[in-house]
Amino acid sequence: MSQRKRGLIEGRLLVLAAIVASAATLRLAVTSFSPLAARIGEDIGYGTAIVGVFGMIPTAMFAVFGVLTPTITRSLGLERTALVAMSLAGIGMLSRVLVSDTALLLVLSGVALAGMGIGNVVVPPLVKRYFPDRVALVSSLYIVMVQLGTIAPAFAAVPLAEAYGWRFSVGIWAVLGFVAVVPWLGVLRGKRGRDRADTTAMADDAPAQGKIWRSPLAWGMAGMFGMTSLNTYAMFTWIPTILGDAGASAGFGGAMVGVFSMVGLVAALSAPTVVTRFRNPFPVVVACVLCFVVGFTGLLVAPMSAPVLWVVIVGLGPSTFPMALTLINLRTRTPNGSSALSGYTQGLGYAVACIGPLLFGVLHSLTDGWVVPFGLLYLSVVVLLIGAWQACKPRVLEDTW
Repeated sequence: MSQRKRGLIEGRLLVLAAIVASAATLRLAVTSFSPLAARIGEDIGYGTAIVGVFGMIPTAMFAVFGVLTPTITRSLGLERTALVAMSLAGIGMLSRVLVSDTALLLVLSGVALAGMGIGNVVVPPLVKRYFPDRVALVSSLYIVMVQLGTIAPAFAAVPLAEAYGWRFSVGIWAVLGFVAVVPWLGVLRGKRGRDRADTTAMADDAPAQGKIWRSPLAWGMAGMFGMTSLNTYAMFTWIPTILGDAGASAGFGGAMVGVFSMVGLVAALSAPTVVTRFRNPFPVVVACVLCFVVGFTGLLVAPMSAPVLWVVIVGLGPSTFPMALTLINLRTRTPNGSSALSGYTQGLGYAVACIGPLLFGVLHSLTDGWVVPFGLLYLSVVVLLIGAWQACKPRVLEDTW
């Protein structure tokens, strides 16, 4: 094997390690916190309304940096942007456990989630750039890591807090953020500045970027992604409270957040491959929406009759999340198109989704029940279906913008 070929293989392996480590970091700040939100509020001094605000911050930060990240990558390059993202994630997760003020906790959580929001957008074009011949495989791998990074903190949060306190339980995950910095440093060292010369990973003959907001494909992707995220983060935030009102313990509620996340691992393993094999995967979306409807109905009507079953069923609904991430690359021709669609889909999608946890909680407070909040979720899955109808059609962004 020639030295140049060996270097290319080693370079791709290092990038793969960097992508995997980054993906594992992208949800740590969310599910390490939500099972402990009420306990932290008792210690620091905030009420139930602020729990909804904390539930809104992830999607709000993901929305803002979904819009900003394509501009950042044009200035810094994809690899440097990923390095900045992981640095912010680690710093934010560590620093927020050192404060005892609600406002500072919100701000520093925002810093961590800003890094994760940048990471959300920059990973798909990195996959398309370095692994154009293995998009489905590498997409499956990084989505699996996102799910593992979601599951582990949810299961560990309450036991770690009971053993060592909530600050340790929330802060220990910062280590993974700093670990994810290391391979990106190696990637940048190997490029020796060439990352600045190639800031967009575009081919020389790539077409100029069009007006993405004119594309029905882009609007469909944003709707599909946004409604999936709205439902997912509403469940992350409120499953413990829904089950707690029905008589479950705090530990059981936290474990159910973990179960909800773990079901997503099945989808992460299978959805990218399924999407690549279907010319139009819309029927799979219909099945996911049915899971949402059945799971929501169970949690609303008889939450403690079969809580694990309801959580497992509703956990199958967000299979549309890895589907959407895979479609970002399948519905574009170039890394430029992938970056644009990734930013638009996640920016607009998360902007809409950020109202989910907060509005769900507000509706619960106003009505002192769960019927109206779940009505919001039922309505959202109708919008999800409409968006997916456009997103799943076999066409590419560059032909529609």
